[in-house]
Amino acid sequence: MEKHISSQFDADLTNVSSRVLELGGLVESQTRHAVYSLAQFNREVADQVIATEKQVNKLEVEIDAELASIIARRQPTAIDLRLLMAISKITGNLERAGDEAERIARMVKLILDQGTPSNLPSSELRIAADLATGLLRKALDAFARLDVNTALVILKEDDLIDAEFNGFLRKLVTYMMEDPRTISASLDLLFVAKAIERIGDHAKNIAEFVIYVVKGADVRHTALTEIEKAVQ
Repeated sequence: MEKHISSQFDADLTNVSSRVLELGGLVESQTRHAVYSLAQFNREVADQVIATEKQVNKLEVEIDAELASIIARRQPTAIDLRLLMAISKITGNLERAGDEAERIARMVKLILDQGTPSNLPSSELRIAADLATGLLRKALDAFARLDVNTALVILKEDDLIDAEFNGFLRKLVTYMMEDPRTISASLDLLFVAKAIERIGDHAKNIAEFVIYVVKGADVRHTALTEIEKAVQ
């Protein structure tokens, strides 16, 4: 096996990190367009989101292959291996966030095909969607700068998306009880809301892996108070 030469290895890490940020930018754009297609019920934009998924999947496969090549050609130290493992996990979370954006776009098209009752609160999903998109952007920034403080902020703000989701769910139940004709469209919007919540979850996961890289602490499934201690 080729020996680990620092400058070469650093170049490999820089290159693969750049590819991850490229993937992140693509998914962030995909998410923003999915939100726009929902807010405007725009079929053309929804189609663009769906088409982008092929690029996201292709880039994920390329990054995975690059990671495997680096590990095979180099002899990474513990901290370097930790970074490579985190990059693999982050890449997977970005791809799944892209899946959720595609799911939103497909639901928008389904809603358009079915004809959505105008009185349903579809516009109110925009708040949660903007929060999720913002968290994803912050997560990518935290990864680019390996900033554990920003990562910690993301973990705290994820609760806001959960609160918006729960509030929206209560409103949908009210609409369905008052007018059973809205049940089908309300369930469609519920799937959209769940997809938005999951995008926030993936941003949170990325933030956790940033903390893992910098601090060496696996903070998944850990109480926020304990994570704050690990970050200090």
